[in-house]
Amino acid sequence: MTETTGPTGETGSATQLLRFIAVGAASNMAGYLLYLLITHLGVAPKLAMTVLYAVGAVLGFVGNRSYTFGHSSQLLSTGVRYIMTHGVGYLLNLSIQYIAVDRLGYPHQLAQAIGVCTVAAFLFVAFKYFVFVKRTSIAAEKR
Repeated sequence: MTETTGPTGETGSATQLLRFIAVGAASNMAGYLLYLLITHLGVAPKLAMTVLYAVGAVLGFVGNRSYTFGHSSQLLSTGVRYIMTHGVGYLLNLSIQYIAVDRLGYPHQLAQAIGVCTVAAFLFVAFKYFVFVKRTSIAAEKR
């Protein structure tokens, strides 16, 4: 991991990871508890996961864009990359549900817990290096 701030004043990877964990822990814990509640009330697990994934993604954009990565420019292109990344994350989560529950017979609660952790790791890396990349960082790397 890198230092807290870089030579250009950017937040370092360690701080970003801690902030990502804070944003993610709060939103994922709330989302997982809501998932357990609504599936207990009869909503199908994959439908519950789909709805909660979309809600969490919207809330996560706000928290991660400003607080975690300190990104304040290029809203449209950043939003497009964010949606693409979450599309991959969603398919990863859905695949875990399908394989673990439908094929291997594991409880959907366990499959979703595994999915949350797996997708979170994927998203941090994708957000840091693909979604919330600053233009100056890209230009500096080309030199």
